[in-house]
Amino acid sequence: MKENGEVQLSYRLLLAVDIQGYSRRDTREQLRAQRLLSDALDGAARGVGLDRDGWDKQVGGDGELATLPEGVDPATVAGDFVILLDEALREVNRDAGRFRLRVRLSLHHGTLTAGPFGPAGDAPIVVQRLLDAAPLRRQLADDADRDLAYVVSDSLFDDVVRTGFCALPPRGFRAVRVVAKGAVFRGHILTGRAVGEDAGEDAGEGAGGPGARTARVLDFPALALG
Repeated sequence: MKENGEVQLSYRLLLAVDIQGYSRRDTREQLRAQRLLSDALDGAARGVGLDRDGWDKQVGGDGELATLPEGVDPATVAGDFVILLDEALREVNRDAGRFRLRVRLSLHHGTLTAGPFGPAGDAPIVVQRLLDAAPLRRQLADDADRDLAYVVSDSLFDDVVRTGFCALPPRGFRAVRVVAKGAVFRGHILTGRAVGEDAGEDAGEGAGGPGARTARVLDFPALALG
């Protein structure tokens, strides 16, 4: 590990995901939930031209914190990837048995640096605090038909979702304010289903098919300064 004077900050997109009700499952069901979520994330990533093998993942039993590679288009992840993940969860839950796979998802972009136990910096804290936010948890608790509860940070909403380049419209989100560990975190929760405005013709098609999405490449520092 580099000394403090040599630490290099990077500006990256972070994704955190967590399985609802994981601790209530027995060991077999926990393993099944892990596999199903991993498959759903893999499929959604492939659907936008990404490979999760290239993500820097810090995993736990009920989810993961992932730092995506440099140059990944945040609009594609914040929109198309989320739409495909919601579709994958709905498909999984058509034959869910005793437990449905219901998850919380948060996105943020910001500065971080690599550490011996995972990424360090404000960005990993923000994305985790939003993932654990009470309003996001309540969204799953209050809507039994919902499979995905999704929140983006305030800065990502302003820089990405509000631009119109994201497949999910800004009007579909509502602002939330979260107080945790003596700090305030602001984000925007998707209120409806993860369905884009032009979802009719290409929603649900697999990777490589006519409707497959493709992740674009942007310069994150340039985006932040723009």
